[in-house]
Amino acid sequence: MDILRRNHVTVTGNPQGRTVMLAHGFGCDQNMWRMTVPALADDYRVVLFDYVGSGRADPSAFSEERYGSLDGYARDVVEICDALDLRDAVFVGHSVSSMVGVLAADRAPERIGALVMVAPSPCYIDDEGYRGGFTAEDIDELLESLESNYLGWSATMAPVIMGNPDRPELGEELKNSFCATDPEMARVFARTTFLSDAREDLKRVRVPTLVLESAEDAIAPREVGAFVHRSIPGSSLVTLDAVGHCPHMSAPHATNEAITAFLADLR
Repeated sequence: MDILRRNHVTVTGNPQGRTVMLAHGFGCDQNMWRMTVPALADDYRVVLFDYVGSGRADPSAFSEERYGSLDGYARDVVEICDALDLRDAVFVGHSVSSMVGVLAADRAPERIGALVMVAPSPCYIDDEGYRGGFTAEDIDELLESLESNYLGWSATMAPVIMGNPDRPELGEELKNSFCATDPEMARVFARTTFLSDAREDLKRVRVPTLVLESAEDAIAPREVGAFVHRSIPGSSLVTLDAVGHCPHMSAPHATNEAITAFLADLR
């Protein structure tokens, strides 16, 4: 199968610039980066894509066996990098995609030369000495609700994830994105996302890394951002003046400023 068609890969921006790869989170697609692309396009080659099971990716390529682990999504990223022959690309991942980027950079260090993590979480479940934001029971209930009534779950959870109740259009957009995702494929991605534990993988990161967190985030509290920062040697942590788990949508100007400043320092 053509990898670029499989993942609905879009390439835009400056063909002479360093490549920046934008990766969406659970229940989203590449359109969620539409306010970031203009900030990058003059100076950087921008690669966008949809994970299989999301957006306009080819649903016939979906396999529960492959996408039942973060490694399956990381394999997609590496295959896209191979298909485009990317070298030293900057991988910008939102939410769970941050951990996908960690795995992809470990798999193909010649392809990915830097990471930007937007609202990352390596583990959503509280553990001894670690606050992920949820108990194991919380996650079990979340997944049970998602699997029994996906549309209802989407309507309830999207505003919580997005935050910014004074801007209901943001939560509505996220809800519509969730609802456009096939429920069975969403179930697999949700379990992969919320049950994964990539804390040990962070220790293997050897590329320049920027960690971006929101000042308030119901999904990834600030303790998580601090943990990710501590776990990755030499990483930078920026706390955005933003609310919610999708700062690239709710506070695009602040998010874009932080990303472009990091990119400029890489030159």
